[in-house]
Amino acid sequence: MANINEKLATLPDQPGCYLMKNKNGTIIYVGKAKNLRNRVRSYFSGSHDAKTQRLVMDIVDFEYIVTSSNIEALLLEMNLIKEHDPKYNVMLRDDKSYPYIKLTNEKDPRLVITRKVKKNSGRYFGPYPNVAAAQEAKKLLDRLYPLRKCRTLPDRVCLYYHIGQCLAPCVNEIKEETYKDMIDGIVRFLNGGHRDIKKQLTEEMNQAAEQLEFERAKELRDQIRSIETVMEKQKVMFNDTVDRDVFNFAYDKGWMCVQVFFMRQGKLIERDVSLFPFYSEPEEDFLTFIGQFYLQANHIKPKEILIPKDIDRELVASLLNIEVTQPQRGRKKDLVDMAAKNAKIALKEKFVLIERDEARTIKAVENLGEKLNIPTPRVIETFDNSNIQGVHPVSAMVVFEDGRPNKKAYRKYRIQSVKGPDDVASMREVVRRRYSRLLKENLPLPDLILIDGGKGQMRAAIDILENELGLSIPVCGLVKDDKHRTSQLVIGEQSEVVPLERNSQEFYLLQRIQDEVHRFAISFHRQVRDKSMVKSQLDDIEGIGPKRKRLLLRHFGSVKKIKQATLEELTAAGIPSSTAEQILHYFQEEEES
Repeated sequence: MANINEKLATLPDQPGCYLMKNKNGTIIYVGKAKNLRNRVRSYFSGSHDAKTQRLVMDIVDFEYIVTSSNIEALLLEMNLIKEHDPKYNVMLRDDKSYPYIKLTNEKDPRLVITRKVKKNSGRYFGPYPNVAAAQEAKKLLDRLYPLRKCRTLPDRVCLYYHIGQCLAPCVNEIKEETYKDMIDGIVRFLNGGHRDIKKQLTEEMNQAAEQLEFERAKELRDQIRSIETVMEKQKVMFNDTVDRDVFNFAYDKGWMCVQVFFMRQGKLIERDVSLFPFYSEPEEDFLTFIGQFYLQANHIKPKEILIPKDIDRELVASLLNIEVTQPQRGRKKDLVDMAAKNAKIALKEKFVLIERDEARTIKAVENLGEKLNIPTPRVIETFDNSNIQGVHPVSAMVVFEDGRPNKKAYRKYRIQSVKGPDDVASMREVVRRRYSRLLKENLPLPDLILIDGGKGQMRAAIDILENELGLSIPVCGLVKDDKHRTSQLVIGEQSEVVPLERNSQEFYLLQRIQDEVHRFAISFHRQVRDKSMVKSQLDDIEGIGPKRKRLLLRHFGSVKKIKQATLEELTAAGIPSSTAEQILHYFQEEEES
């Protein structure tokens, strides 16, 4: 804290960004400020809500970068967040993305549905509310404009050609004028010109009926109905065809909800709802959200965005380089107000769920630290062994961060140095391998280690950590009752029982951790065992290579059923008769022995 106080005294009265770090030197929060001195000092003075207090408790150091303006600070903040992915920052972590219809710029163009928007690879239309809506629109366009469907051109015509939905460029030379007419029609249609196309099709239908071409008239009638179904069912909000996004927000008790309405061709087609904790001024974090929204979620920027009046319009316009409007009256103002109203409702409805989730995770971790008389164990690593009478021994490790599983950090271990059923020796090996590697690679260590096993395994882990590796990490054991359910938490070499109420959130957290590590270990052991069984029983048969092994397992489903198969059944599966006889002979000898 002394180091922080010294730095606080030297902070400049200028705009810039600050980077908060934890005890491992990891950047956990990036913020921006018009005045670095005032903003950074505010974290370490006065009272905060519990959420912000957790952030402050994790801070042991900070850096700052001075910028020449607030817009530079905002742009720098966005880049730093993208680079470091700090755990406390506002991020679109669910990576929401909506589907688009893409018109490729290939020689023989295609219409495809995609969630990824890439520059110079075609023209994009959307976003659509969901994949089903995009597929519905594309299906209609496929009937109206027969572009090719195949990713690579085949050497003969396909079904789409026969049903009139492809011009077969695989065998026919298509004129540029033909493609140009179809592309112009598709662009016009998706940019709001479907009414003109509907009118044109209606005229063609009437003309076909007059000429007694009833099949053609029926086909045109079905296309007109499809247009009405796909394009006319959405509520028209504006008579123009401008693409615009509408932003507004609400906040309460350190949480913010941002609502974004997507309007395409004057129609409200979808909304995005994001709820997250914030640590700066609400207007500042709202600005950060808007910048990240287009940076992270891969959305195409619309022609115009609408924002509430209290936000710096020029700053947003400079940031996004598009038209930004703050309506004061009229239908656009009503739309902005509607976004705010929805944000308040969503925040109110979700707040109970947010608090409940926090109680199950972060608060449970804090309570567990208090019960163990250790700092809050943000990162918990848990080990479990699995074997059947010492055969194929394995171990598994799961990681929980802030009370939630971090599956990317899970690890599997094949036991290498232990023969026979010796869980204590297996635990010694795995703990030695795990933490000697972390030390060697200078990686962050966990705050707490849990051992799902007996007291002997826990003591073995403590011995390796303290006496071999020189580490001082709290180690606890998870004890199960006779029904294999979480019963007790013990700590230290003396296996002292930690008093936990069985209906507390911290006890439920330990149950979830123990169930997860057991599931992960058992799953890994089954994989190893099954792979070994398949290898020993099929790979030793002459004439059975990897391809035939996969063929047999796909056809019969298991080694047991392969053993029971007759010569006719094996050959029917695609195995040559000579190799089938080898399989039968192998398993007959195995039974006799």
